[in-house]
Amino acid sequence: MRTSLQELLATGRPLLADGATGTNYFAAGLASGEPPEFWTVERPEEVTGLHQKFVDAGADIILTNTFGCNPHRLKLHKAEARTYELAKAAAELARSVADPAPRPVVVAGSVGPTGELFEPLGALTHEAAVASFGEEIRGLKDGGADVVWIETMSAPEEVHAAATAAIAHDMPYVVTCSFDTAGRTMMGLMPNQLAAVLDAEPVGPLAQGANCGVGAPDILVTVLEMQTAGRPVVSKGNCGVPQFHGTEIVYSGTPDLMGRYAALAVDAGAAIIGGCCGTSPEHLAAMRASIDGHTKGAAPTVEQIVEAVGPLTNSAPTASSGERRGRRNRGE
Repeated sequence: MRTSLQELLATGRPLLADGATGTNYFAAGLASGEPPEFWTVERPEEVTGLHQKFVDAGADIILTNTFGCNPHRLKLHKAEARTYELAKAAAELARSVADPAPRPVVVAGSVGPTGELFEPLGALTHEAAVASFGEEIRGLKDGGADVVWIETMSAPEEVHAAATAAIAHDMPYVVTCSFDTAGRTMMGLMPNQLAAVLDAEPVGPLAQGANCGVGAPDILVTVLEMQTAGRPVVSKGNCGVPQFHGTEIVYSGTPDLMGRYAALAVDAGAAIIGGCCGTSPEHLAAMRASIDGHTKGAAPTVEQIVEAVGPLTNSAPTASSGERRGRRNRGE
């Protein structure tokens, strides 16, 4: 059943985005170093199978298997010329699951970072980044994606380039950054600065927010710091924190913890809640049940977040509220 993200947001109910792609593929046999994007054509049944499991678990939004589907990332596998092909095919696979669903499901075209540094720190220019993202977004649009989902961003310049490409292809878009470095992105952007970056675009995003990062408690604090963004906020947090079990990386979050996280995200003001690394369909089903059974309450304090879902990982001060975040996490 086809719909748009605008229409779903207009209902006013909290929306559930899907869970992890890569970590679930690893569990299904994806080898370390193997690009997940190749599975779109080599193992399409795994791709559609995961989409279907997320829809069955209650997802309102499913992300395409295209996180690294830009020429800069694909050139590491000598596949940069396949950007359009893989992006279009991935959107078509997601569309094949969303369209027959018994309720409206949005297909979001995942657009991750290039992995390159912008000049003057690196060699990547704005024009080259826009062209790179544009090739991917063109494929996503032609394959039937409803919205471009720009995620795990760190540099404002890269956010701008991806947004420019989405606008050029007349696609609505969403932007989420990863605030995983002492409450900032790796390139120093703070949660309360993202809105200004996006306000400067000629066409703004449908929503903004955070994804990935270092676990549920930290992303909830990030969401609280975006309450004045002026647009819907996304919280797509990791399923706990990664831990090594021998040579295997396992995420610590249980379905119960992710259910508690989802309810707190609603209270913190998130309009779209989902899971990132480590989030399985079982985790997502618990989040769906939690959201459906929850009546939005007052925004939680940092103390309430820590009590419900565990301690913060990031405790270093920031220019805005990190000093307060650090003191509270230390119990001062």
